[in-house]
Amino acid sequence: MDAEKLADLFRKYGDDVFRLAYSYLGNRADGEDVCQSVFLKLAEGKTVLLPGREKSWLLTCAANLCKSQLRSFWRRNVGELDESLPFRDQSDRELWDAVMALPPKYRAVIHLYYWEGYGQGEIGDILKLSRTAVQTRMARARDMLRKELSDDEQLLAHDGTGHNE
Repeated sequence: MDAEKLADLFRKYGDDVFRLAYSYLGNRADGEDVCQSVFLKLAEGKTVLLPGREKSWLLTCAANLCKSQLRSFWRRNVGELDESLPFRDQSDRELWDAVMALPPKYRAVIHLYYWEGYGQGEIGDILKLSRTAVQTRMARARDMLRKELSDDEQLLAHDGTGHNE
């Protein structure tokens, strides 16, 4: 693949690839590494991208690299870095924290659906899952988020002494 085409794909889809990797792996540095690996793989020239399917291939490749990294011995034996991202308000921070607390397989479907705008069938293609598996993961993720966020709201309804205000 020529450098101009590669640079164009990176400008168009680099942020999308990074955000998916970041949502899977939970920290910026690992997300950047996966993003770089995806585009290096593309630069090797062994891959032929179908017109109109570039983004799907890039996200599929990123998801596969993330899954490999999550299975790696190294990943399972290191601690997470604290990521401090700016948010407009506290509720955005709480939602982000709740999403990031989900297991990676649930975090990925939530990210692809809500942030990238993919439908359940497309998510299945990207993550190599059946549509039913995507629907199941979405339902479980939403239940986990609903429980986590409702627990937070109940805590906010109490003052520091544990009594209702």
